[in-house]
Amino acid sequence: MHLRKACLLAAFLVAADSGAQDLSQATVKVVPVASGIYMLEGAGGNIGLSVGKDDAFMIDDQFAPMTPKVRAAIATVTPRPVRFLVNTHWHGDHTGGNENMAGAGAILVAHDNVRRRMSSEQFIAAMQQRIPASPAAALPVVTFSESISFFVNDDSVRAFHVRNAHTDGDAIIVFRRANVMHMGDTFFNGAYPFVDLSTGGSIRGLLAAVDTALARSNAATKIIPGHGPLGTRADLIRYRDVVRTVRDRVARLVLQRRTLAQVLAAKPSAEFDAKWGAAFIKPDVFVTTVYQSLAQPRSVRR
Repeated sequence: MHLRKACLLAAFLVAADSGAQDLSQATVKVVPVASGIYMLEGAGGNIGLSVGKDDAFMIDDQFAPMTPKVRAAIATVTPRPVRFLVNTHWHGDHTGGNENMAGAGAILVAHDNVRRRMSSEQFIAAMQQRIPASPAAALPVVTFSESISFFVNDDSVRAFHVRNAHTDGDAIIVFRRANVMHMGDTFFNGAYPFVDLSTGGSIRGLLAAVDTALARSNAATKIIPGHGPLGTRADLIRYRDVVRTVRDRVARLVLQRRTLAQVLAAKPSAEFDAKWGAAFIKPDVFVTTVYQSLAQPRSVRR
């Protein structure tokens, strides 16, 4: 029952047909992060926004029905249009507004695999859900394999690919002058992460992405997570330590050839569940994902 309930909730976050969700009561909150940098919280993944003397620079865009509310929120901090919009990965709660934003003049940018995933039907095994291909107008028109730089609003902004983490197309975006980082869904602040194994995600890659982000941050870095409140490096360390601890415990059980049922019965995440399992991904779902990621044959293990 835990698995089914969590999967139904997951369907809300990645559904391509967000029109099936009632977002009429959803609001968008503008959270100041640093000078000229904001986080927008609404329905879906957190949005990053840079404003200044140039046009606005945006990261992710939530579901399509949220676009008018997102635009209204942006208008409270800048009159300038969005020139560049970077997607952190392909899921619909981060890319659903692409077509709307592109229609208003934004240039869509993402990793190569984001365009590839969005260009064809996808299947997310964790929730037994098929996601139809996105319309052509929603696809990124600029893609990159490793990294790409932007020089906007008196800052140097770097988006770089982290391999097989939440998906196979994740990007982390760093604002160097502002000392701000947007991690997309490689970081769920204060909650167990969702790792989309069916589209290239892995627990090993997720932890490697977090370690990469930690290496590029310092105590003053502000970190925008894919979901959850604005974070700090200390928050990211806590998240890394919890995920790594559960991963290590499950790995030991996998080496002992325990079945999934036996691993779940061992409750390797029990000490963290009250806090970290209270949000989107429930404890049994997270442990199942870790087990499945680690128990794959070596030839396909990530």
